[in-house]
Amino acid sequence: MTKFNDTILKAFRGEETDYTPVWYMRQAGRSQKEYRELKKKYSLFEITHQPELCAYVTRLPVEMYNVDAAVLYKDIMSPLPAIGVDVDIKSGIGPVIDNPIVSLRDIEKLGTIDPESDVPYVLDTIRLLTKEQLNVPLIGFSGAPFTIASYMIEGGPSKNYHKTKALMYSDREAWFALMDKLADMTITYVKAQVNAGAQAIQIFDSWVGTLNVTDYRTYIKPVMNRIFSELRDTNVPLIIFGVGASHLITEWNDLPVDVIGLDWRMSVKEARELDVTRALQGNLDPAFLLADWEVVEEKAKQIIDEGKAHPSHIFNLGHGVTPEISPDRLKKLTTFIHEYSKR
Repeated sequence: MTKFNDTILKAFRGEETDYTPVWYMRQAGRSQKEYRELKKKYSLFEITHQPELCAYVTRLPVEMYNVDAAVLYKDIMSPLPAIGVDVDIKSGIGPVIDNPIVSLRDIEKLGTIDPESDVPYVLDTIRLLTKEQLNVPLIGFSGAPFTIASYMIEGGPSKNYHKTKALMYSDREAWFALMDKLADMTITYVKAQVNAGAQAIQIFDSWVGTLNVTDYRTYIKPVMNRIFSELRDTNVPLIIFGVGASHLITEWNDLPVDVIGLDWRMSVKEARELDVTRALQGNLDPAFLLADWEVVEEKAKQIIDEGKAHPSHIFNLGHGVTPEISPDRLKKLTTFIHEYSKR
């Protein structure tokens, strides 16, 4: 194995780096032909239950694109069956839950997670990757309580989150009970990932941007503060990311996180002008990768230049890799980022 590349860990921690490190959300799978062949035989959950296979899918983009980190192949729904949630990932739809939450009674029925017995395959995959297969850091992750709760209450993906908001507004006791249950699950699950070898953690609050700042402060920020505060003793970099959540960036800057992930709606420069002090990650719109290369290069230069104007920038997309994006394009982009950003 070649020398371990810890560049991205330095950037996560706010240290100077020789170049801008890069990884891509959803880099494992989606657009890779090797992954598509596997998906003809196995579902997402079936892949994640086979550590050797899951490690291969996780490792593949590192080898193909030369990115500076691997991100564990799994879904934010992965720990939910352990606490009693019947969830399935349906092609073309996403997570579907047959027993949605409607009341405090449903929440009180939820169990707790014991990662070593409930999701041993996740931890075994991490051990395989970090002990034998990777020369870059492995990023583990978990969904945040609001985003997980939205699936549990809506029964699947939603465009408006009306049922979720209705429970939040109308039954504070039930809402905060659910937040506490999911916070406990997240903390336990993340600590197990770190103990198994994950070297950074991203918390996906993918859909929390649907809330305004006042509601975020009231219903979400306290639980996020607890999660990140209790994860500080893991001594690994902690990243927060959401989509359409630019209005919450300064709220996130108050949390005990190391890195804030930006989607494409707010530039690195704009975030810094709001006095955001954390390391920033992002934020090329994935749609750019379907445009002519000259367009991609121009936008990538802008993002890199803005990132280099302040300490600590990690290049990423503003959301995940989509199936239409060519692996060759991702490899070319990675090479460009490394070469252009070298000091």
